[in-house]
Amino acid sequence: MENPLIIKSDEILSGIPVFYGTRVPVQNLIDYLTTGETIDEFLDDFPTVSREQVIQFLETAGSTLMAQTHANPH
Repeated sequence: MENPLIIKSDEILSGIPVFYGTRVPVQNLIDYLTTGETIDEFLDDFPTVSREQVIQFLETAGSTLMAQTHANPH
């Protein structure tokens, strides 16, 4: 079985969603990208997160948004 991408546990940062196997909140990546910083800068600052995790997160987020857009054409 493949590891989950994100985990939410009361025992890790009081239940804030983090990248699996780390203590890095997913929100940190979103904050970095929305302020114009790059994936490389994020990875440099949070070396416990892998590039594969970031790419998988972005692909999953994009696919989810596209699916919602197609389901709600208005």
